[in-house]
Amino acid sequence: MELSKEGKFLGYRRPDGKVGVRNHVLILPTITCATQTAQRITELVHGTVTFIHQHGCAQVGVDYEQTFRTYVGLGKNPNVYGVVVLGLGCETHQARSVAAEIAKSGKPVVTVSIQDHGGTLTTIAKGAQAAAKLVQDASAQPREICDFSELIIGTECGGSDACSGLSANPAVGAVSDMIVERGGTSILAETTELIGAEHLLAKRAANDRVAKRVYEVIEAMENRSILMGVDIRTGNPSPGNIAGGLSSLEEKSLGAANKAGKSELKELIDYAEEPTEKGLVWMDTPGHDIEQLTGMVAGGAQVVLFTSGRGTPTGSPIAPVIKISTNTGMFERMNDNMDLNAGTIIEGKETVEEVGKRIFEEISLVSSGKLTKAEILKQHDFGIWRIGPTF
Repeated sequence: MELSKEGKFLGYRRPDGKVGVRNHVLILPTITCATQTAQRITELVHGTVTFIHQHGCAQVGVDYEQTFRTYVGLGKNPNVYGVVVLGLGCETHQARSVAAEIAKSGKPVVTVSIQDHGGTLTTIAKGAQAAAKLVQDASAQPREICDFSELIIGTECGGSDACSGLSANPAVGAVSDMIVERGGTSILAETTELIGAEHLLAKRAANDRVAKRVYEVIEAMENRSILMGVDIRTGNPSPGNIAGGLSSLEEKSLGAANKAGKSELKELIDYAEEPTEKGLVWMDTPGHDIEQLTGMVAGGAQVVLFTSGRGTPTGSPIAPVIKISTNTGMFERMNDNMDLNAGTIIEGKETVEEVGKRIFEEISLVSSGKLTKAEILKQHDFGIWRIGPTF
């Protein structure tokens, strides 16, 4: 049986019923002070992943809540078999609190504290011992046939060019519709890069509440820029986008919105929140590639489709990122990093639907274990959207 034609893949069933496409053991540092220790553990123990960040302390209010939600969401992501939550001990985001929330998913969670264990060296030893046990247990779990209805696909575009809205983004939109038709979920993100196209998405809202929310998040994002003395709608914020041939933010947005396909917009969720609806979902994220990628993965995305007209090495420590070029020249030049080429649409060699089918088949292969270019190169990018000052 060819799994992609059946809309299926080989995944890992988790205790909460969700399905992962990878079987990672995550070393999750809850504070920047613990990130280097976490890195040392991953260097010792094969099968573990981690990330470097600057968060976890001196955060308050909604900023604290959002970072906490991101940590928990990453630990709960179905691609993670088990978690070693690593803290310093005195930070705002306490390791034991994060671990308790992740444990509600039923997956194994271990907590390690640098202060409680007497310093870096003993903590590395304790953390590595716990991680090694989790990795061995994870290695014994077999894959099983799963349905595309159990997938959450994140969609993203970075470094757009004049071809983005004509090739890769519409092709991802076609895939988004295919996922939705099969009962799965597709996340549209990048609120900054939807400014100017909000009315088109509001028309596709499932109800008035969702339509109203569309305008609210766009207004909130614009107001943030105005507070900094910038009218983001009057120009294109990225030099790469301009060099790629785009003239305005609206032009970028009209291309980016194509990733949403033609499906009804079911809900609009906050950063790093898990969708409560199947179908097309909009997550309120910034346009920053790594921050939005982290938010979607924290929201449960097992696979991310990333289009680019300029080329990018971007990847995630937790979810495979399938990178799709908008033009053939860049695909050939950046072949170390790009997985698929949608430039054939511009050349008239393939239709949007045909490239969409290729991407769909690639999702099945990657979800069943095929490594993406970013995974092979160990491109473990990470960044949390900060929405408050440090105190």
